[in-house]
Amino acid sequence: MSREYVLKNAIDGMRKSYDYILIDCMPSLGMMTVNALVAADSVIIPSQPNFLSTKGLNLLLRSISKIKRQINPRLKIDGILLTMVDNRTNNAKAIISSLRSTVGENIRVFRSEIPFSVRAAEKASSPMTGTARSQQRMRHSQRR
Repeated sequence: MSREYVLKNAIDGMRKSYDYILIDCMPSLGMMTVNALVAADSVIIPSQPNFLSTKGLNLLLRSISKIKRQINPRLKIDGILLTMVDNRTNNAKAIISSLRSTVGENIRVFRSEIPFSVRAAEKASSPMTGTARSQQRMRHSQRR
């Protein structure tokens, strides 16, 4: 068995039990992402509107093309979902416009955008664990 097929082989046995199986990958082009693309029928690509993300997007699109050509011919790209969008910045607006006009000719760029959230960024950088956060919420709700 080739290492690119490990996840596909694990998922194939349970496909009939589910309408959809979502595989969330880290922003990396490592073996886990390759396994996910080999196992997938389609892919939604989340991308931030910034310079480094667009470079990574180009690398990912090349990898998807190669995997589609060599291993998984049924793989299709459902679209690109823009995340952490801050429409207040000219840079984000320019990158989104450029992405829609270039990549958008061949690949769907979803109209819906996930906005940048300061609160989410603050929570992610907080050293508090999920369990501690849950306990804090319980104490807070009991005071009401």
